[in-house]
Amino acid sequence: MQTISEAAAYTLRFINQTHRSVFLTGKAGTGKTTLLREIIQTTHKNTVVVAPTGIAALNAGGVTIHSMFQLPFGGFIPDNSSPQFSESTKFETKATLRRHFKMSGLKKSVIRNMELLIIDEVSMLRADLLDAMDYMMQTVRKKSTAFGGVQVLYIGDLLQLPPVIRDEEWRTLKTYYKGKFFFHSHVVQQNPPLYIELSKIFRQTDDTFISVLNNLRNNEISQQDIQTLNQYVKPDFDLKANKGYITLTTHNNKADSMNAQALGDLEGKLAVYKPEITGDFPEKIFPVEQQLQLKLGAQIMFVKNDLSFDKNYFNGKMGIIKSLSNQEILVHFPEENKTIEVDKYEWQNIRYKVDEATKEIEEEVLGTFVHYPIKLAWAITVHKSQGLTFDKAALDVSQVFLPGQAYVALSRLRSLEGLILLSPLRMNGISNDQDVMDYSLNKASDSFLENALHFETKNFIHNYLINTFDWNDLAQEWRNHKYSYNEKSEISEKSKHALWAKKQTAIIEQLLDPSKKFISQLNKLFGQETVDLNHVSERIQAAFGYFLKPMDDLVFEILWKIEEVKRIKKVKAFYDELIILEELQTRAVLRLMKAKLLIETVVAGETISKEKLTSSEIKKYISRKTEAIQNQFKELNITLIDDYKDVERYTSKKSKTAAPKKSTVQETYELWVEKKSIQDIATIRVLTKQTIYSHFVKLIQTKAVSISEVLPEDKMQDLATAFDGYKEESLNTLMEKYGHKFSWEEARMYKASLN
Repeated sequence: MQTISEAAAYTLRFINQTHRSVFLTGKAGTGKTTLLREIIQTTHKNTVVVAPTGIAALNAGGVTIHSMFQLPFGGFIPDNSSPQFSESTKFETKATLRRHFKMSGLKKSVIRNMELLIIDEVSMLRADLLDAMDYMMQTVRKKSTAFGGVQVLYIGDLLQLPPVIRDEEWRTLKTYYKGKFFFHSHVVQQNPPLYIELSKIFRQTDDTFISVLNNLRNNEISQQDIQTLNQYVKPDFDLKANKGYITLTTHNNKADSMNAQALGDLEGKLAVYKPEITGDFPEKIFPVEQQLQLKLGAQIMFVKNDLSFDKNYFNGKMGIIKSLSNQEILVHFPEENKTIEVDKYEWQNIRYKVDEATKEIEEEVLGTFVHYPIKLAWAITVHKSQGLTFDKAALDVSQVFLPGQAYVALSRLRSLEGLILLSPLRMNGISNDQDVMDYSLNKASDSFLENALHFETKNFIHNYLINTFDWNDLAQEWRNHKYSYNEKSEISEKSKHALWAKKQTAIIEQLLDPSKKFISQLNKLFGQETVDLNHVSERIQAAFGYFLKPMDDLVFEILWKIEEVKRIKKVKAFYDELIILEELQTRAVLRLMKAKLLIETVVAGETISKEKLTSSEIKKYISRKTEAIQNQFKELNITLIDDYKDVERYTSKKSKTAAPKKSTVQETYELWVEKKSIQDIATIRVLTKQTIYSHFVKLIQTKAVSISEVLPEDKMQDLATAFDGYKEESLNTLMEKYGHKFSWEEARMYKASLN
């Protein structure tokens, strides 16, 4: 990570050791995306990342808000009415969401287990949509607190892309909302997040330029600032003669026509490249054009950072196409006099699921999109330039049509030296939204953050511990289950298990009184001005010893019952009820284990993190218990097993799940170490063999894998002969001559072994 700023450090600590919701903002180039990745990798909390659009979700490594919460497209009115609307406007209410929209069990499970919700690109999030999310989370989690008690991290720059609400929608929504931004939502108005701003700029280092950008951002731009910028006005600037400049414009069709015209003006043959799409990857979230059209001499830019050790390019870096063939693209960087081969990039379409063993939220890869991370770059819209960094840009900002667009366009540049204005900057049309400016006054000072962190950390530890021992909701679920045996559905089969349900419910109910008394003890201990954490730790250890066995026995009982019921025909609804109970009961036991680790970490004066709040015992808790139950069950019910071999009738097929966040090459390497073949790895990772071979190029280059492990001796001899004396940058000539003896992938791997 870049040198972490104080604001970033505060954000990490508020996320990991408090329950306080946070709005993280910052100017362009302050490292919001970098910090997002750091949080995802280090937090101990069950985390879900969402964003308002498919592309934003893909870039953040998450899913869309609508898909996660199964929300319909259209407005949301935050009450229980059932109003009538015209055909051009469609609104949902709490009543219609309750009535019409069914959420899958998978998503409900994720929402129930969620501890941290990260909303990226929150500037685009409408107030009514956030209230709809809040309502769905409260409903699924059966808790009437904001977002059902989940901590929320909002990330975004409100002076960039605003929410879109049509005039006819706003005529209705303005009755309920003072404005359209996320902070106008009822849930944020009633539960304001802590406002933290990243201020250290990594993109620009020129103090004059930084000052102009700050003034433009804050609606304080002066005549001096305008004069500074207008020194760079060159209306007759010849973009053809001055290579390496990208034009930022305000309209898609203008950018598209400029790119098409410039490509058409180049001589030579047009080369077309298509992506490798595996699994489920909808067209609407394609991160780059499906057909990449290039010619020699085309001006391109990279749309992702180089993930390799070499760091040859960054998001927005410009280059010129030097060589093209079916299997190879070489890009030249004139200012560095350097040429590189472009590697393909992997985008993943994911969904979230809950690991049955640990109750942790994890990602499941549904599909992958592998393509060259480049696009034509004679022109781009301001909208699509967000997140990019340019060394040289020509700005067409004469028709700015949204507040903040001039700021977004200018802030893409590293310095004023690379700036060309195609027309003078005018004051009209570039002022920022006053609501946003007023909201920015909520920014927390360093002294406030320090005091709040101390107070909120104490609250977090206190609440984490008392919630660990508060089993009222869990007991109510057991009661509900016990009462459900009186219902008529499946009465004949289900009723046979009523006595079992009554017995387990009595056990959890017997724990409520001692747990209530223990919570009172904790409240007294944390009510003191100075909390004696060592004494708290002693009490937690004693409570752990007292409560763990009966709670653990309940997990055993319900897993045994599931093992029994899944062999019975026509009791799917009963089985599903048991699965929900098992999830809640297991989560309560795992929470007990984590609470013990939490207090041990705090007493030791160590940082609360993912690493500190997990253990081998937690990770293997369910798998060990399930295995033991299955073995016992087989011994006792051997004939029953023979009669019903299809015991998995109610369980879903195991999905291929991505490993914890690692580099894509590292994931391939770990599977290779497990002796998996290249085809096996491709299948497991939902990728093509060609993509897996590209990983091996990097593994061979870094000496992690030897070329002799991958290629047979006769192939190595053919390659050695072909590469003898070969000095060209491109492999194209070599492949034209020897392509019948080995593949492009084999040639690339052999070339990597020579470095």
